[in-house]
Amino acid sequence: MELLDAHLVPAVDGVAFGLLLFVVAAGLSLAFGTAGVLNLSHGTLYAIGAYTGAELSDGTWGGLALGLAAGTAAACVAGAGLSAATAPLARRGHLAQALLTFGLALIGGDLLIQFFGADELPVRVPEVLDSSVTLLGHRYPAYRLCFIVMAVLLAAFGTWVLTRTRMGAAVRAAADDPQMLAATGHSPRAVHTGVLAAAGALAGAAGVLGAPIIGPGPGTSENVLMLSLVVVVLGGLRSLWATFAAAVAVGEVQTLGVSVAPELAPYLLFAAMAAVLVLRSRFAEPAGAGHGSEASGPDPVARLRGRLAGRLPGPKGPSVGLDRLPRRNRAPAWLARLPGRAAWWRAAPLLVLLGVLIALPALLDAYSISLAGSALALGLLAVSVTVLTGYAGLPTLGQTAPFAVGAYATANLADAGWTAGPVQIVLSALAAAVFAAVVGPAVIRARGTTVLMITLAIGELTGAVVNQLKSVTGGADGLVGFPATQALWGGEGMLEESELYNYALVVAVVAVALTLLVLRSPAGKLLTGTRGAEARMRASGHPVGRYLLVAHICAGALAGVGGSLMVTVQQYLSPADVGFEIAAFALLAVVIGGTTSVIGALLGAGLIVATRDWVAGSWPGHGPLLLGVLFVATVYVLPRGLAGLRGGGSGGGGQGGSPSDTTGSPGAPGAPGTSDTPGAEGRPPSAPAPTPAGKASP
Repeated sequence: MELLDAHLVPAVDGVAFGLLLFVVAAGLSLAFGTAGVLNLSHGTLYAIGAYTGAELSDGTWGGLALGLAAGTAAACVAGAGLSAATAPLARRGHLAQALLTFGLALIGGDLLIQFFGADELPVRVPEVLDSSVTLLGHRYPAYRLCFIVMAVLLAAFGTWVLTRTRMGAAVRAAADDPQMLAATGHSPRAVHTGVLAAAGALAGAAGVLGAPIIGPGPGTSENVLMLSLVVVVLGGLRSLWATFAAAVAVGEVQTLGVSVAPELAPYLLFAAMAAVLVLRSRFAEPAGAGHGSEASGPDPVARLRGRLAGRLPGPKGPSVGLDRLPRRNRAPAWLARLPGRAAWWRAAPLLVLLGVLIALPALLDAYSISLAGSALALGLLAVSVTVLTGYAGLPTLGQTAPFAVGAYATANLADAGWTAGPVQIVLSALAAAVFAAVVGPAVIRARGTTVLMITLAIGELTGAVVNQLKSVTGGADGLVGFPATQALWGGEGMLEESELYNYALVVAVVAVALTLLVLRSPAGKLLTGTRGAEARMRASGHPVGRYLLVAHICAGALAGVGGSLMVTVQQYLSPADVGFEIAAFALLAVVIGGTTSVIGALLGAGLIVATRDWVAGSWPGHGPLLLGVLFVATVYVLPRGLAGLRGGGSGGGGQGGSPSDTTGSPGAPGAPGTSDTPGAEGRPPSAPAPTPAGKASP
């Protein structure tokens, strides 16, 4: 009883906080589970309601009612607009939706700051609610108790609408069988728009009513979004009451957990999220089921074996034909070993890019050269995402985790006196590879949206460790002041921007060259075959899980090299350098370049850094807006990336294929039905057939 009395107020706070998350997460669950839209701008819809309610609040019931009506209406309209924005992406899967909605979130967040200001707005509630009541001998805010009652009533009302009304029946039918719904005379598109509008209204209403609990200010939308995603994952997509229970549990961890176990509270939420997703993927349909249907064309495994056999000497190889030629008609041996015209044509973009990169120090000022070095570091991170997303079929939002491991390893090595660049690169890559090997089994079993959520949880857990482990990471303050890196043993530390850039360029060229050699080797073609026809690869006896784990480890090592380069170039390291935003930027770089184009990933990273740090410099304060526009334009204008402009295969592992092809889109009009486990579904029947192995872009 004494323990309960000591923690009574945090426990009730946890209920109020959890119920606020429930109202927000109910809208996110509705949008994802019914409309099939993975909406990463849902936190911005909450912020729209919160800012509107705070602006109109004047301490009267009329001000509260006006703010509630205006905030709900504004978020509802934004939700309906989101339906129109995502409609062209219905066949492209959840990854394209995630990138689009993240871009819209950046744009919306910038516009809200420009309109309402960058400071947190105060919220005034009616005088009756702006007081305290006695609760078992403790004083507790009356407004929060009132909010608890309203949230419970909302849960009951929402459950009744979904299960007992014709409107709810239409919503459920839109999720399970949109074709049957259309046959009954209802428009799936109208239901889709109505669902997203209702989800926006829920988020807006939560923002107005929850502003006294989670006030409008910088970081509000990101915080609300992350917590809502945890609630949706823990509660599932089928039951509002399950979402209700998950939201209360998350609220208790956020409030009561901080007072009971403060050292564990930062890790509990995303650890629970990752554990639930991994367990669901274990008991779901085996990975690869549903991929590679008979309609996709000839067996890619047989095609792959034929290609490999053609490269090997033997009685059936091309050498037989050469041997039968008269000796006088044969080309000289040295000429036969030279690359052909097609090989030079494929290598031309690499050579042009390398020439431009070498010439940059002579063309740019010191600041621009430092930005180019940062772009190379982000480019290696993007290439690692390309390996996982484009070749292994594992779309990731958490590749900043091994990136952070490599970055902090380099910073601590330098602080300990290990300043030789090769030593830092090798040890950072090794540390990142070990990290990837540890978390890899949790990732490679899942597919589609589940991979996105698992990797997101891993990334957020890594971020929590970064903030808590101050002795190694410096916490929120980051690390600065460590010795400069030496290019080679016994040399001087590199301080000039041109020196740092040249070092980063050499390391990046070596890392990219090794990556291309592996991807174009038989091992890379097996990985591409795994992505295009996993079920057939398994049936042929290939250890697909082993292939994916090795790919995950190698991609982690490459990301670790990128993190090491970032620290060397910047000479400082902060949690923002390895956060969720950087993960989204890396994924955007892959989309810009094309999922299987290494050059495209590097170009995409350069474009992002130039937009964020160079172009935005001429328009101060609008960097997020410019990046958001870049996100939106890329998703619409470059569905297959820059590599797709060269003309090539469509989707899958082929040239220029969109990474969104790796995820289904349940619930969208005309798409398969929704699974209770995000991402448990396979490739939608409408997705393009995989391109034959070996047709990937450089």
